[in-house]
Amino acid sequence: MSAINREDIVAAARGWIGTPYRHQACIKGVGTDCLGLIRGVWEQLYGDMPETPPPYSPDWAERSGRETLRDAAARHMTAAPLHKARIGDVLLFRMCPRSLAKHAAILSAPDKIIHAYWARAVTESFLIPYWQSRRAYAFQFPDLTDDL
Repeated sequence: MSAINREDIVAAARGWIGTPYRHQACIKGVGTDCLGLIRGVWEQLYGDMPETPPPYSPDWAERSGRETLRDAAARHMTAAPLHKARIGDVLLFRMCPRSLAKHAAILSAPDKIIHAYWARAVTESFLIPYWQSRRAYAFQFPDLTDDL
């Protein structure tokens, strides 16, 4: 595996822009959800995915009552202080206050994220107050060369 930098992560994520939203999917240009985007970027940069998620329903976080998304990220990535998240980091979001994290995005600029969300294609959007207020966790891809 060659060295991976933050620019590589953002470039890989931007390659998914326009991919339609499809729950549980992870095929660039065909369909993906927010987890599929992170998994697809991982696969492009690192090769094999570290684990395959089990089937999950749209309300999986509410049903499980566990921080499943956070725990999966922690198994394969390095936790970062949320207030120090950097370009190329994965951000996890709570869709409602005090709920479990169930949305993921890649920070592509200090004020932008790349993500797939319900009824939209993968997009790069501003990290507007709506998203800022919902940030819950930040994670860093492994073995980065820190050149940004």
